[in-house]
Parts: sequence; structure tokens; C-alpha cells
Amino acid sequence: MGMRSYLVFSIGLALLAAGCAKPTDERTYTLQGQVLAVAANRLEATIKHEEIKGLMPAMTMPYKVKEAKLLDGIVPGDLITATLVVASNDAYLTAVKKVGEAPLEKPPAIASTDTPSASSGLELLRPGDAVPDTRFVDENGTPRGFGSFKGSTVVLTFIYTRCPMPTFCPLMDRHFATIQKAVKGDAALQGRVHLVSVSFDPLTDTPPVLRQHAKTLAADPAMWTFLTGDRDDIDRFAARFGVSVVRATNDPQDITHTLRTAIIGADGKLVKVYTGNEWTPEQILADLHKT
Repeated sequence: MGMRSYLVFSIGLALLAAGCAKPTDERTYTLQGQVLAVAANRLEATIKHEEIKGLMPAMTMPYKVKEAKLLDGIVPGDLITATLVVASNDAYLTAVKKVGEAPLEKPPAIASTDTPSASSGLELLRPGDAVPDTRFVDENGTPRGFGSFKGSTVVLTFIYTRCPMPTFCPLMDRHFATIQKAVKGDAALQGRVHLVSVSFDPLTDTPPVLRQHAKTLAADPAMWTFLTGDRDDIDRFAARFGVSVVRATNDPQDITHTLRTAIIGADGKLVKVYTGNEWTPEQILADLHKT
């Protein structure tokens, strides 16, 4: 084999190896738990699982699969083992295996990201309802009532900075960064839209932590604000949008939660609520143009 042919052959092998290699940011974990609900049409199962060492404490939350056949025969009550694959922008289960079954203790506190219930007995806000002027503290440590955003159309979401699942809070952050960039380049929206991220982990997400988080996301303080505050006030406020937040009794930093994102008009009244994590920045941008 000549030198040129050898080099072409070697490069070809290198490219093939690179194409077959696992992405460097991909991590795998063993998950063990009980299935509480199955939504095969969404390729999703809600699982109450044990601690996933190196990733998160025991928790109840929905997990995606890539193939429907992975959930074939899996029903609520089944005890399973699975491999959780976590990448920078994705998380999903593989190798789902039933290992037993057990009676369900009670309906889960968080059965699905699509369950639109308020957790604290507070009435859910409906489109046209005024959003409460709850008192918060922003990333600069400045007290701020939610009513201070009146005059701007607000896109609101709920996060916490330690959230380990890239398809949950980090996805909300990435979507908001995309919306921020799009709004800045859209003459029809520029100057009239404000993004607000409320943390429901005030114990960890102090103003300095949120300020650093904002810098990491390249958030423009003129149009993207991060809020924290009193935990009970935050929980009541979040519940009005249908957010369920459950904290472990032995560790208030162990948080299980649903996801909600909302558009609030410049008059301070609710326009629309997006459930879960399947909305896209394009959907919100299209709805912003209608407000």
C-alpha cells in the first residue's frame, strides 16, 4: 500500500471510529424504582426511584425513552431497573427491565408534567386573571414585587440552579437564552418583552448564586431577571400556575417538581400557560407576537 493510500485508509478508520464513539459528555447511571404512570404516546414513564448515586437523590419524576418498545408490558406498580443516559442537552432511559411488582402506596404527588393541578389548595390562575403581586428578591438582592414588571409582556418560568436533569430546569434556561436572542433581533418585540426565572430553591439560590447563574447564561439584566424569596411565598405563587413542588422532609434541598412556563400581559394578567418541557421557543415567540 502506498503512503497516500495508507493515509486515506488511516483517516477513514479514524473518522469511522469517531462516528461510532460515545459522545464525551454522555454519562450513564443505574436507576431502580417503581413505575407510577406510563404515557406510551409520549414515550414517557413516571418513576419513583431510589437515589441515583452521583446524580440526584431519591425522587419522583417523568423519564423519556427513545423507543416505544422499551415500555411494552410496563404498567404502574412495576418495579424496574434501567440505565439513565444523561448528556448535555438530553436525558433518557435505556435497558428498561421489570424485576418485580408492588402495590402503589398512593397517587403520586407529581404524577406527570401534564397534570394541571395546584398543590396548595390555591386556585389556578386562568387566562385573564391578574397575577399576584408576590414579593421577591432579585439577583442583585433588591426587593421586588411581581407587579413591578407591569408595562412589559413577561415570559415566566420556574427553575432551580442545582437541577440535575438537562431536560428540566437547564432546558428552560436554554430556551430562555434562545428567546432573549430572538427578541433582541425582532423589532416588533424588542423593548417590550421581559423574561423572569423564579427559583423555588431559595435555600441554595441566594441572590449571589442567581447573579452568577445569570452571567453563565449571558442573561441581559435589562430583559431577564432572576427571582428568589421566601420559600412559602414562592410555593404559593408557583402553585397558582400549576407548579407542584415537593421537598424531602429530611432535606429541603431535595426537590421534586413539575414545569410550567407562562406569558403574562403588560397589564399584569395571565395570557397563557405552557405545561411541561415540550414547548419550543418558536411557539412562545409566535404567541408573543399575538399579545
